[in-house]
Amino acid sequence: MQELQDGTRQEIDSIEREVLAVFVDGVRVLGLPPSIGEIYGLLFISQSPLSLDDLVKRLKISKGSASQGLRTLKSLGAVRETNGNGNGERRAYYEPAVELKRLVGGFIREQIRPHLDSGRHKIKRLGDLASTENDPKRRKFLLERTDRLDHWIRNGGRLLPMIQRILGQ
Repeated sequence: MQELQDGTRQEIDSIEREVLAVFVDGVRVLGLPPSIGEIYGLLFISQSPLSLDDLVKRLKISKGSASQGLRTLKSLGAVRETNGNGNGERRAYYEPAVELKRLVGGFIREQIRPHLDSGRHKIKRLGDLASTENDPKRRKFLLERTDRLDHWIRNGGRLLPMIQRILGQ
C-alpha cells in the first residue's frame, strides 16, 4: 500500500470503504452529492486530521469537488478546520464533528429551515391565487389544500426544535 508524504496511506482499505459507503448512503437520502459522504466518511474514520490534498489523493476526486464538499460540510457544522497536523505546517487540516446534535442542528439550519421558510412564502402566494379562483367549488378545494400545506409547514417548524432537543440529550 502506497503512502502519502505525510505518512497516510494512499489507498482506501476495506474498513474505510465500508464507512464511506455508510455516509454516502446517508447523504443520498438527504439529497446531497456522494462526494460529501465520502469526504465526511474519510474524516470520520481517520485517526488524524486530513488536508484538502489528502482528501483529493485518498478519494481520487478533484480539488474543486473536495473544496466544495468541505465548504458544504463546514456550513452544516459537520467538519471543523484545525491548525495543521502537529508538524508545524500552515495548511488547513480538517476533522469531523461527531456530536449528533451539532450535525442535525447544522442540517436543520442549512437545509431544512430555508425550505420551510421558502415554503411559507409559496403557500401564502398559493392562498392568494386560490382566493381569486372564479369557480366557487374549485376555490374551496384549492383553499382547503392550501390550508393543509400551511398546517404541514407549521407542524414541521414546531417539530424541528423538539428533534434537536431530543438528539442533544
